[in-house]
Amino acid sequence: MNPTQNDLPLKKREKLVDLLNARLADILDLKLQAKQAHWNVKGPNFIALHELFDEVASRLEDLSDILAERALQLGGPAHGTLAAIAGKTQLPAYPLDITKSEDHLKALTASQALVGKAIREAIDQADELGDADTADIFTEVSRALDKDLWFVESHLQ
Repeated sequence: MNPTQNDLPLKKREKLVDLLNARLADILDLKLQAKQAHWNVKGPNFIALHELFDEVASRLEDLSDILAERALQLGGPAHGTLAAIAGKTQLPAYPLDITKSEDHLKALTASQALVGKAIREAIDQADELGDADTADIFTEVSRALDKDLWFVESHLQ
Protein backbone atom coordinates (compact mmCIF):
# COMPACT_ATOMS: atom_id res chain seq x y z
CA MET A 1 0.00 0.00 0.00
CA ASN A 2 1.13 3.50 -0.78
CA PRO A 3 1.18 6.19 1.89
CA THR A 4 -1.94 8.35 2.00
CA GLN A 5 -3.59 10.68 4.45
CA ASN A 6 -6.92 9.01 3.79
CA ASP A 7 -8.36 8.51 7.27
CA LEU A 8 -9.74 5.01 6.70
CA PRO A 9 -7.72 2.50 8.75
CA LEU A 10 -5.04 0.61 6.80
CA LYS A 11 -6.62 -2.83 7.34
CA LYS A 12 -9.95 -1.59 5.98
CA ARG A 13 -8.27 0.07 3.00
CA GLU A 14 -6.43 -3.17 2.21
CA LYS A 15 -9.71 -5.10 2.21
CA LEU A 16 -11.38 -2.45 0.07
CA VAL A 17 -8.53 -2.48 -2.45
CA ASP A 18 -8.80 -6.27 -2.69
CA LEU A 19 -12.54 -5.96 -3.21
CA LEU A 20 -12.11 -3.26 -5.85
CA ASN A 21 -9.52 -5.34 -7.72
CA ALA A 22 -11.74 -8.43 -7.64
CA ARG A 23 -14.64 -6.53 -9.16
CA LEU A 24 -12.26 -4.77 -11.58
CA ALA A 25 -11.28 -8.20 -12.88
CA ASP A 26 -14.95 -9.06 -13.44
CA ILE A 27 -15.64 -5.77 -15.22
CA LEU A 28 -12.61 -6.11 -17.49
CA ASP A 29 -13.48 -9.72 -18.30
CA LEU A 30 -17.06 -8.67 -19.09
CA LYS A 31 -15.73 -5.91 -21.33
CA LEU A 32 -13.68 -8.44 -23.27
CA GLN A 33 -16.72 -10.71 -23.52
CA ALA A 34 -18.77 -7.84 -24.94
CA LYS A 35 -16.02 -7.18 -27.50
CA GLN A 36 -15.95 -10.88 -28.40
CA ALA A 37 -19.70 -10.69 -29.05
CA HIS A 38 -19.27 -7.42 -30.97
CA TRP A 39 -16.66 -8.90 -33.29
CA ASN A 40 -18.34 -12.25 -33.90
CA VAL A 41 -22.10 -11.71 -33.92
CA LYS A 42 -23.96 -12.69 -37.09
CA GLY A 43 -27.59 -12.71 -38.12
CA PRO A 44 -30.50 -10.52 -39.13
CA ASN A 45 -29.96 -8.08 -36.22
CA PHE A 46 -26.24 -7.83 -36.88
CA ILE A 47 -25.77 -4.06 -37.02
CA ALA A 48 -27.99 -3.34 -34.01
CA LEU A 49 -26.22 -5.94 -31.86
CA HIS A 50 -22.77 -5.13 -33.22
CA GLU A 51 -23.25 -1.51 -32.15
CA LEU A 52 -24.93 -2.41 -28.83
CA PHE A 53 -22.15 -4.79 -27.81
CA ASP A 54 -19.58 -2.10 -28.63
CA GLU A 55 -21.47 0.48 -26.55
CA VAL A 56 -21.61 -1.96 -23.63
CA ALA A 57 -17.86 -2.58 -23.90
CA SER A 58 -17.20 1.16 -23.97
CA ARG A 59 -19.26 1.75 -20.81
CA LEU A 60 -17.45 -1.12 -19.09
CA GLU A 61 -14.13 0.54 -19.96
CA ASP A 62 -15.33 3.69 -18.19
CA LEU A 63 -16.51 1.68 -15.19
CA SER A 64 -13.16 -0.08 -14.95
CA ASP A 65 -11.45 3.32 -14.65
CA ILE A 66 -13.74 4.29 -11.78
CA LEU A 67 -12.92 1.11 -9.85
CA ALA A 68 -9.19 1.23 -10.57
CA GLU A 69 -8.89 4.88 -9.60
CA ARG A 70 -10.72 4.26 -6.31
CA ALA A 71 -8.20 1.53 -5.44
CA LEU A 72 -5.43 4.07 -6.01
CA GLN A 73 -7.21 6.73 -3.95
CA LEU A 74 -7.16 4.28 -1.05
CA GLY A 75 -3.41 3.81 -1.42
CA GLY A 76 -3.50 0.52 -3.26
CA PRO A 77 -2.61 -0.65 -6.73
CA ALA A 78 -4.99 -1.41 -9.58
CA HIS A 79 -4.55 -4.85 -11.12
CA GLY A 80 -5.71 -4.73 -14.73
CA THR A 81 -3.36 -7.04 -16.60
CA LEU A 82 -4.62 -10.09 -18.42
CA ALA A 83 -2.92 -12.36 -15.87
CA ALA A 84 -4.55 -10.48 -12.99
CA ILE A 85 -7.96 -10.65 -14.64
CA ALA A 86 -7.64 -14.37 -15.38
CA GLY A 87 -6.67 -15.07 -11.79
CA LYS A 88 -9.55 -13.16 -10.21
CA THR A 89 -12.57 -13.11 -12.49
CA GLN A 90 -15.64 -15.00 -11.38
CA LEU A 91 -16.99 -15.28 -14.90
CA PRO A 92 -17.03 -18.49 -16.88
CA ALA A 93 -15.05 -18.46 -20.11
CA TYR A 94 -16.96 -16.90 -22.99
CA PRO A 95 -17.68 -19.40 -25.78
CA LEU A 96 -15.37 -18.75 -28.72
CA ASP A 97 -17.32 -20.83 -31.22
CA ILE A 98 -20.65 -18.98 -31.29
CA THR A 99 -21.84 -16.58 -33.98
CA LYS A 100 -25.66 -16.56 -33.78
CA SER A 101 -27.22 -13.46 -32.28
CA GLU A 102 -29.28 -15.37 -29.73
CA ASP A 103 -26.27 -17.36 -28.51
CA HIS A 104 -24.27 -14.16 -27.93
CA LEU A 105 -27.23 -12.53 -26.21
CA LYS A 106 -27.64 -15.48 -23.84
CA ALA A 107 -23.93 -15.76 -23.09
CA LEU A 108 -23.47 -12.04 -22.49
CA THR A 109 -26.59 -11.60 -20.33
CA ALA A 110 -25.54 -14.53 -18.16
CA SER A 111 -22.18 -12.85 -17.53
CA GLN A 112 -23.78 -9.43 -17.03
CA ALA A 113 -26.09 -10.90 -14.39
CA LEU A 114 -23.19 -12.52 -12.52
CA VAL A 115 -21.19 -9.29 -12.45
CA GLY A 116 -24.26 -7.33 -11.37
CA LYS A 117 -24.80 -9.70 -8.45
CA ALA A 118 -21.13 -9.45 -7.40
CA ILE A 119 -21.24 -5.66 -7.56
CA ARG A 120 -24.38 -5.52 -5.40
CA GLU A 121 -22.61 -7.74 -2.85
CA ALA A 122 -19.62 -5.36 -3.01
CA ILE A 123 -21.91 -2.44 -2.11
CA ASP A 124 -22.77 -4.21 1.15
CA GLN A 125 -19.16 -5.23 1.81
CA ALA A 126 -17.89 -1.66 1.33
CA ASP A 127 -20.67 -0.44 3.62
CA GLU A 128 -19.69 -2.96 6.29
CA LEU A 129 -16.10 -1.69 6.06
CA GLY A 130 -17.35 1.84 6.74
CA ASP A 131 -16.53 3.29 3.32
CA ALA A 132 -19.60 5.05 1.98
CA ASP A 133 -17.60 6.48 -0.93
CA THR A 134 -16.60 3.06 -2.26
CA ALA A 135 -20.13 1.76 -1.65
CA ASP A 136 -21.43 4.73 -3.67
CA ILE A 137 -19.01 3.93 -6.50
CA PHE A 138 -20.22 0.32 -6.53
CA THR A 139 -23.80 1.64 -6.59
CA GLU A 140 -22.98 3.78 -9.64
CA VAL A 141 -21.44 0.74 -11.33
CA SER A 142 -24.47 -1.38 -10.41
CA ARG A 143 -26.89 1.08 -12.00
CA ALA A 144 -24.89 1.13 -15.23
CA LEU A 145 -24.65 -2.67 -15.32
CA ASP A 146 -28.37 -3.10 -14.72
CA LYS A 147 -29.17 -0.65 -17.51
CA ASP A 148 -26.90 -2.50 -19.96
CA LEU A 149 -28.37 -5.85 -18.90
CA TRP A 150 -31.81 -4.44 -19.66
CA PHE A 151 -30.66 -3.24 -23.11
CA VAL A 152 -29.09 -6.57 -24.04
CA GLU A 153 -31.73 -8.76 -22.43
CA SER A 154 -34.51 -6.90 -24.28
CA HIS A 155 -33.34 -8.56 -27.49
CA LEU A 156 -34.24 -11.97 -26.02
CA GLN A 157 -37.84 -11.07 -25.12
